[in-house]
Amino acid sequence: MDYVVVKWLHILSSTFLFGTGIGSAWYMLFANVSRDVRAIAVVSKYVVIADWLFTATTAIIQPATGFYMAHLAGFPLTSHWIMWSVILYVIAGACWLPVVWLQMRLRDMTAEAARNDTPLPPLYWTYFKTWVGLGIPAFIAFVFIFWFMVAKPM
Repeated sequence: MDYVVVKWLHILSSTFLFGTGIGSAWYMLFANVSRDVRAIAVVSKYVVIADWLFTATTAIIQPATGFYMAHLAGFPLTSHWIMWSVILYVIAGACWLPVVWLQMRLRDMTAEAARNDTPLPPLYWTYFKTWVGLGIPAFIAFVFIFWFMVAKPM
């Protein structure tokens, strides 16, 4: 019974982690495409909140439940699918940490521009491009992690 509960928590938290990432990226991207400073300010504010509420908490739950499940199931941590999943998770995390910082800067810049009714500064767009650039490898890493978790190859 422990295994089923831990597996359920692992799947549920991965859904929140991946879903929050995809949803945040979708809304942030299209708010920025609109170039409406007030819309971008609102969306970036809630993207930061969602990241702290969902991504940060599930980013901790994922490895904890994953390693515990591997222990319960007797999977060696040296299994290639586990090792590749961990490597990809670290890569995604390495992308996410600067993204959190960038999101807070983007939020602050849009809030100021909306408050002062001014356009976004050029630095905003540089940060936004970097945010997108870091999101792409993180997304790809998670897609492969899902495949490893389901297929358990090697």
